[in-house]
Amino acid sequence: MKPRFFINMHYMALGGAERSLLGLLNAIDTDRYDVDLFINQHTGEFMHLIPKKINLLPELKGYNAIERPMKAILKERQFGVLLGRLKAKLQHKLYHKSLKEPYRSFDASAFQYIADCVDPYLPPLKDLGVYDLAISFLQPHNIVLNKVQAKKKIAWIHTDYSTIHVNAAKELKIWGQFDHVVSISPDCTRSFLKTFPSLKDKIIEIENILSPTFVRTQAGILEETKIEKFKGVKFVSVGRICHAKNYDNIPYIAKILKQNGLIFKWFIIGPGNHSDIDNTIIETRTEDCIEFIGPKDNPYPFMRDCDVYVQPSRYEGKSVTVREAQILCKPVVITNYTTANSQIKNGLDGVIVPMDNEGCAKGIVNFINNKNLQNSIIDYLKTHDFGNENEVNKLYDLL
Repeated sequence: MKPRFFINMHYMALGGAERSLLGLLNAIDTDRYDVDLFINQHTGEFMHLIPKKINLLPELKGYNAIERPMKAILKERQFGVLLGRLKAKLQHKLYHKSLKEPYRSFDASAFQYIADCVDPYLPPLKDLGVYDLAISFLQPHNIVLNKVQAKKKIAWIHTDYSTIHVNAAKELKIWGQFDHVVSISPDCTRSFLKTFPSLKDKIIEIENILSPTFVRTQAGILEETKIEKFKGVKFVSVGRICHAKNYDNIPYIAKILKQNGLIFKWFIIGPGNHSDIDNTIIETRTEDCIEFIGPKDNPYPFMRDCDVYVQPSRYEGKSVTVREAQILCKPVVITNYTTANSQIKNGLDGVIVPMDNEGCAKGIVNFINNKNLQNSIIDYLKTHDFGNENEVNKLYDLL
């Protein structure tokens, strides 16, 4: 009988963790291992990209209500989960009150409160049997910890913990019960251990798994991206519109680029509400050089047609899209977020620019004007193998 893996994920929306999961699923040798994938909510643009070799378990009531609008789960009469989420909201408010801080409903600490309060209302998954390895791929990790039977359990870190606020004592109760904690980079490890130093002996590092063949195949799909016809410099950024990605500062950066005489267009690909950014675009008079493309389950043709891939983030764990752009031999510019130096080697396979808008814009202008540096980076990327499918062997070794 083959060893059995259980993997849990929230949903399959457009995002770095979801891309990383697809890399892992494609890399696992299902001739040697059986893999059950349990997705709480069967939604998201990446659902259809789950490999056929993976056994996708059915969506279950209760689990599919953890992150859906409360009105929807009330209508479905999922009263237990609804009660749990209301309890979590109250407890989270009291937590912020104890810190004498304003209540922020969607800060990172909220998720653990929701997981803890909803947990009692979720049915156990014991009928699935005992697994050799159970993987919780995105926090909070209560489901794998409390609902699944397995000989070993591991939990994944995708976040730079130096950039977020959590209730460390509350989270430690969960992290500490796993056999191992998987970090995607040395910088992620360091920031995590500053918050949870007692977990040092549980850490193992497994990079986000990427398949160059998959990325290049997807990029080669004939799709008119509309960006290829633009005659100036074409910038592309891919990712959900959220605080971490720092897209709200792109209009200010673009304004400075225009003042420096650069002819360019910045294409932003990903889901999310950009109405506030639209207002800033009007304010900065950058309507002619910023365009939102919206969500794309295959962003690779857009990466293929750009001149420079830009990641202007406030923080990252380890950006999957940066590595994908490098696979496509595109010069990459990233801001100097905390984990930037574990992402690229400045001047060799990309460029790191300052985080502030003025410094970021100046760094981009200098890079665009330095054709020799661009060409040397492209030449390096052409001769470098960014594939790392062998990282999956670290999972096998745990057995």
